[in-house]
Amino acid sequence: MLKEFKAFIARGNVIDLAVGVIIGGAFTGIVTSLTNNLINPLIGIFLGKIDLSNLIFKVGDATFRYGAFINSLINFLIVAFVVFILIKLINKVLKRQPTKPAIDNKEVLLSEIRDLLKNKQ
Repeated sequence: MLKEFKAFIARGNVIDLAVGVIIGGAFTGIVTSLTNNLINPLIGIFLGKIDLSNLIFKVGDATFRYGAFINSLINFLIVAFVVFILIKLINKVLKRQPTKPAIDNKEVLLSEIRDLLKNKQ
């Protein structure tokens, strides 16, 4: 069981996934900072409030923090847009790379047989 686990961890997909999660966590921190420190003040200028996270409304004893939800929504939209741009760039780069046509072994063998038969005659 230990060998199977070691083989599972050593596979490239798991390592790539781990790197992606770490970079994604760091990227989320950057996007949160961007939203809180740059975008929210810009939106706050138009709404007359600087900090959107403090926007709340109360119904009875329940407090709804819709400003925090707006922050999360902005974060999501930024991350989704950046991922969209990255995927678009990756697809563009992959399309540019020329692909070699696959050579069928049967064709190669038949060509060799044909050439040998021609040489015998």
